[in-house]
Amino acid sequence: MIELWTIGKPKFTFINEGEQEFVRRIRHYSKFSVESIEVKMSSRKNMSSSDVKLAEAEVIFKRLGDKKTLILLDERGKRYDSISFANKIEHWQVNAREGLVFLIGGAYGFDEALYSRAHDKVSLSDLTFSHQLIRLIFLEQLYRAHTILRGEKYHNP
Repeated sequence: MIELWTIGKPKFTFINEGEQEFVRRIRHYSKFSVESIEVKMSSRKNMSSSDVKLAEAEVIFKRLGDKKTLILLDERGKRYDSISFANKIEHWQVNAREGLVFLIGGAYGFDEALYSRAHDKVSLSDLTFSHQLIRLIFLEQLYRAHTILRGEKYHNP
């Protein structure tokens, strides 16, 4: 199972539509099912950024368990070209005990406890994107990775 977790839900319908399209495409290629999951949070009004990160981490840990492979989508992560990313996806899929979770952080990033628990970190760009857009960008890259691994023409090197 490949899961893309995000804090909160997208506000734009085009994000949901694009997400559904890429999840449908990926399911065609992957022996792993793909699911996009919204991690729901209670109100964070009047909380400091560090308290928000801590509260988000607590909710994520409760849901995550011990056996899933956690990959953070983070500006401090490693950058890959599309072919290297495809190979890394294949590596993670082979080695994941109970599935892969790719996590997009909230507005303030990740609590240090999540960095400690993560198996890896990936940066999708030097640019900063909203977590809503990252959902779509990541799913497109995941689809691209699967077409690369199958030797199909979607990716033009």
